Amino acid sequence: MSYPVIRRRSNLPFYLEIIARVVVRMLYRVRTSGLQHFPATGGVLLIANHISYVDVCVLQLVCPRPIRYLGHRGLKRSPFFNWCFDVSGTIPISSQQPLEGMRQAVKALKAGEVVCLCPEGHISRTGQLMEIKKGFELIARQAGVPVVPASIDGLWGSVFSFAGNKYIWKSPRLMPTHVFIAFGKPTPPSEVGLAWARRALLDLGCEAFHERPILRRHVGRECVRTLTKHPWRIIIVDRTAERRVIKCAQLYAAAAALSRRVRATLPEARIGVVLPPGAGAFIANLAILIAGKTPVNLNFTGGRVAIESSIQIGGIKTVITADAMKSKLPNFPWPERTLDLRAELAAAGGKRGMLPWLIAAWILPNQWCASLLGLPCVGDRAEAGLLFTSGSSGEPKGVILSHRNILANCSQISSLSILPETCSLLGCLPVFHSFGFTVTLWYPMLRGCQVVTVPSPLDTRKIIDAIRDEQATVLLGAPTFIRPILKKAQPGELRSLDLVVTGAEKLPDDLFRAFHTAFHIEILQGYGLTETTPATNINQPHPPIVTSTGEPQLGKKAGAVGRLMPGITARIIDPDTGRELPDTETGIVLFKGANVFEGYLDDVAKTRAAFRDGWFVTGDLGRFDHDGFLYIEGRLSRFSKIGGEMVPHGTIEQKIVEVFEIDETAGYAAVVMGVPDAVKGEALVLLTTLPLTIDEVRTKLHDAGLTGLWVPRIIRRVEKIPVLGTGKLDLKHCRELAMLPAKG
Repeated sequence: MSYPVIRRRSNLPFYLEIIARVVVRMLYRVRTSGLQHFPATGGVLLIANHISYVDVCVLQLVCPRPIRYLGHRGLKRSPFFNWCFDVSGTIPISSQQPLEGMRQAVKALKAGEVVCLCPEGHISRTGQLMEIKKGFELIARQAGVPVVPASIDGLWGSVFSFAGNKYIWKSPRLMPTHVFIAFGKPTPPSEVGLAWARRALLDLGCEAFHERPILRRHVGRECVRTLTKHPWRIIIVDRTAERRVIKCAQLYAAAAALSRRVRATLPEARIGVVLPPGAGAFIANLAILIAGKTPVNLNFTGGRVAIESSIQIGGIKTVITADAMKSKLPNFPWPERTLDLRAELAAAGGKRGMLPWLIAAWILPNQWCASLLGLPCVGDRAEAGLLFTSGSSGEPKGVILSHRNILANCSQISSLSILPETCSLLGCLPVFHSFGFTVTLWYPMLRGCQVVTVPSPLDTRKIIDAIRDEQATVLLGAPTFIRPILKKAQPGELRSLDLVVTGAEKLPDDLFRAFHTAFHIEILQGYGLTETTPATNINQPHPPIVTSTGEPQLGKKAGAVGRLMPGITARIIDPDTGRELPDTETGIVLFKGANVFEGYLDDVAKTRAAFRDGWFVTGDLGRFDHDGFLYIEGRLSRFSKIGGEMVPHGTIEQKIVEVFEIDETAGYAAVVMGVPDAVKGEALVLLTTLPLTIDEVRTKLHDAGLTGLWVPRIIRRVEKIPVLGTGKLDLKHCRELAMLPAKG
């Protein structure tokens, strides 16, 4: 065997360079892209994200030229870091007195060296890209050298990162860590700036994230590995009827036994599932997936026409449910082959059929347990789930989620501090909802955290009891489902909660304030769509400061839905022209990432309309601030263009709630919709359950400072505002009500 000649590619003494390279190669498997564009000669300013203490080591390992780093001067107070600075030629720089460090950096660049700095200014303690600081562009312009961006992926979670809210003191990875570094093209100093740097690092981070080996794996195999790695661990506390505790080995055994029967008796590729959150939904979905088929969780709260459309689009011939569910849903269009889960488990051998799989879970390595089921190692872009959009603004569309999509989003969520392996998650969201499907179904099986299930998000009392009795630490739900808790829960009943996270709709300010006052818990807002598997942004608690040189970092902001999670990048475009806008301006939000789906089932036209040059068009209006936090202003369909001005329906609704002091505890009471108007393009219609008149609405809104364009011209009294089973407005039916002809 021949060994490559070690060339001098760092500023370290030769013997230290050899030692460092050997150690780094033992601990990390580093791959790269874009290095062919790296300048071979001349000064180069290299900027990179900063997520661990070993970033400098892996960068130098792959860079073909020696790198000089800019480091925080405060680290020199440590004898170890002071020695590191001296032997590596690191240029110390202080945020209080940066000019001296910048002058040294410019001098090194003019001398033809490669200088690397982190434009965030410090190690990220959230795993996300922090605020980009000024300075690097000034250095590049004064030195007259190109800037090369680079994004490092894979080091978050290592002992040298702040994953788990601590450095060093956590279990080291037993296998070498896969690291990918994506290098960008050199950019002239005249073209760089803060906005350019953020976009470049996010785009390269997305590229690097796509290279994670885990994304090529099979969701079913990964779930089986997790379940059989800790067979004794309780994974489900099912409170559907009577309390049942399910351990990892039991879930694996039940799903394995049922999967054999599914594979033998059901020839079709997709199997429907109609079950509430609970052990049954876990068993059915996992069994179908490891049988080599796709689970399709159907929205049983929708209208009959929408359900029939979903069944037809998905080619569903068989549905697995429970007899109790079947009796509760007499109007559901059950297919001829509708199977009872309990009966199918009995036909699969019952407890006797599960016994061999239980034994295997306890005595065999987890890889063998997966191989016994014949599970492939690679799933990648193959179909792993089929969900249907809620139909809030049209007919349901079949959203194909791949193994890569689900594994990516679970990895992204796991990188945050909100759902650690030790958490106890309250699972009440329906499994046909994208958040319920990914976060409260697959995530616990992939991560190994416990989930406490309640069959309906509308059963507030059961949710409160489950939190109190099972000491749940995390509650997920839409604001519509969280609001009733304010009325029915006593502060002591929610004492165990560490986090409450909401999505699916905008978090009202009054709900945030009232919940914090009553329970001393800040609700964290997130954002996502079915097509993004679903989460793209989630606020998280501010990371703690644990070192003397640490600085405060933001994990959340009021009114924002959080920063982009790792591996996701975004653009903002003008809703009228499609022109790309600065990220800080309001426009339609576009996403790209491994969690973004690739298309709708059998619908080329809708798939083409959903993407723009490879970017997924969300249809939501939003903007980013300089810290990278996303603010969603509303859905494009929830705006009207009147007299050339974009008028937000949500803002008007919120103002109506405030001026009329409407109690929204019982649900929506006022919704604004736009209808065609021959003169101004659109007219505003107020749907309300309250006895309001045009005159009093106009007067109060004018007094509150709204212009005439923002005042509804028509009021339509309705008995109830249409709402979907997910808690979101049923925009399709709201629009139909708004379009009804006025009564004479």
